[in-house]
Amino acid sequence: MPPRPDPRLARLLGIEHPLLLAPMAGAADEALAIAVARAGGLGSLPCAMLDADTLRAQVTRFRTAIEAPVNLNFFCHVAPLPDAVREARWRERLAPYYDALGVSRDTQAPAAQRRPFDEEACATVESLRPEVVSFHFGLPAPKLLARVKACGARVLGSATTVDEARWLAAHGCDAIIAQGWEAGGHRGSFLDAPVTTQPGLLALLPQVVDAVDRPVIAAGGIGDVRGIRAALALGAAGVQLGTAFLLSDEARIRPLHRAALTSARAAQTAVTNLFSGRPARGIVNRLMRELGPMSDDVPAFPSAGTALAPLRQRTEPEGIDDFVNLWAGEAAPLAQTGPAEAIARALIEAFPPSH
Repeated sequence: MPPRPDPRLARLLGIEHPLLLAPMAGAADEALAIAVARAGGLGSLPCAMLDADTLRAQVTRFRTAIEAPVNLNFFCHVAPLPDAVREARWRERLAPYYDALGVSRDTQAPAAQRRPFDEEACATVESLRPEVVSFHFGLPAPKLLARVKACGARVLGSATTVDEARWLAAHGCDAIIAQGWEAGGHRGSFLDAPVTTQPGLLALLPQVVDAVDRPVIAAGGIGDVRGIRAALALGAAGVQLGTAFLLSDEARIRPLHRAALTSARAAQTAVTNLFSGRPARGIVNRLMRELGPMSDDVPAFPSAGTALAPLRQRTEPEGIDDFVNLWAGEAAPLAQTGPAEAIARALIEAFPPSH
C-alpha cells in the first residue's frame, strides 16, 4: 500500500487529491488549470506576466468551467533600478551573435515582463477572492500579505532551503512548497543561498518536514507515480508538478519548446540566469553552452531578456532555439503527451484510496 499523505493539505486547499499544478508563466493558462482541477487536483494560474484584465478573464473562464478551488501565483521580487553599465556589458557579451545574424546592435524588440506583487495585484486578488494564493521569491510586504489572507485565501510559498522554509512558516504561509534542485523554471530562492548549495528534493524534503509544523508540498524531479510515492514516503503532504504537463494538449509552450522536450535533449538541463537574470532550470541550448549557464554580466531579474529579444525575434521563426528559454525540470523525459486531465488522473493513482 502506498504511504498515505498528511490529510491536512487536501482539507486546507479544498481539493480531492493533493496534486498541485505548478504555475508556469508563459506555458500555461486556465485550460491547463481546469484540466487538473477536473481530475481532483489544484489548478494554478501564473499571474506575473498577466495584466489585471487578462487575469480576471482567465479566472472567469475557470469558474465557468468548473466549481473548484484555484491558485493564483505571483512573484515577489523587487523591481531593479536601471543599470546602464551592466546592460551595456551584457549587450557587449551578446554582440558577436548580433553581428553574425546581421542584427543591428541597437535593435529593440518586445521582451517578456514579469511584475512583482503590488497594490494593484493585491486589489485584483481581493476582487477575485481565490481560494489559494502562492508566491515565488519570498512573500509580499506584510500589509499586502495580510490583505490576501483577509480575503480568505490560503497562502503557499516556495522554499529552496530549510532556512527559507522556516522563514515562510514564521511569516504566515499555510503550507510550504519544498522546491528541490531538480525543478524546472525559476528557483524560488529569496534568502540569497548560493545555487551551488541548494539541495535536491531527496535531501531537502525530509529536512523541511522536520523543520516546520505546516503541510509540505514536494516539487522538483517528480515526473510519474514512482516519484510521487517517493515524496509521500519522505513525508510530503502533497506534490506540485509542472514539467509533467508541458507536453499536454493544454500546455501553451512554443513549437520549439515542444520539439526540444520530445527530443533526446530533454535529458540535458541546467540552471541558468542568462534568460531572465535569476537562476532557472531549462534544456541546454547554444547560448548556455557558449556563455556558460551562469554569468555575472547578466542584468538583474527580470531585465536580462531585453537584450536577447532581438536575437529571438530573428531566429525563432526559422526554428532555431539558440536564444529561447526552454524551461524544464530534470524529469522532463518522463513527460507524457495527451489531455492534461488524463495525465493528472494517471498521476493520482500514486495516492492511496481515501477510504
